[in-house]
Amino acid sequence: MEKLELHTWDSAEHLKTEADIAAYLDACFEEAGDDAAFIARALGTVARARGMTRLAHDAGMGRESLYKALSGEGNPSFATILKVAKALGVRIRAEALHV
Repeated sequence: MEKLELHTWDSAEHLKTEADIAAYLDACFEEAGDDAAFIARALGTVARARGMTRLAHDAGMGRESLYKALSGEGNPSFATILKVAKALGVRIRAEALHV
């Protein structure tokens, strides 16, 4: 019997374009509900796709602080989320839930 080789899925490897990133984050916001750690991890995934060192510089933060904030274990402030979003070139928008 032949062994099946499995690999861990890493979304960051598939976020190649701005459209990929926007669609990924949009899906994560839809899925997250009220799970703030889920959103932090999603931003962390995008940050890894872009390059954490570059993003930390663009956001005006230390790389280690950014890793911690976006790990899903940290509790980033909304100001940090806004800095990261701006550095990633994405906008957080509001949409009416019940129209």
